[in-house]
Amino acid sequence: MSRHHYYLSIADLAHARGDDPRFSYDGVDPRSFATILQQSLRDDGLFQRWRAVQPDPDAVDASLGHADPEAQVSAHLAGLHTEVDLVTSLPMSVVRHRLYLLVGSAWQLRDLRAA
Repeated sequence: MSRHHYYLSIADLAHARGDDPRFSYDGVDPRSFATILQQSLRDDGLFQRWRAVQPDPDAVDASLGHADPEAQVSAHLAGLHTEVDLVTSLPMSVVRHRLYLLVGSAWQLRDLRAA
């Protein structure tokens, strides 16, 4: 499987939240965000918790639950925003879903390259 390097930006991590507080990131520190995002990509725990509360869990696209045990995430402040570097074999659809659960639409994809 090919690996991708995603370069992301979050304008205001302290206020970036997903729509549902049960799954949303609730911190302000880039390192803690990187840890939580990395864990959410390395296993399917966040996806399974989200899936369980859907009206028809069996109808949820199972491919959104894929995980990459070797995913690596780092994040740091850069001026007023947070820059996130993510290396994974997961497709953008999975990365996007986990990010939306954690920080809603507060993130932006800056670049994508082969890792």
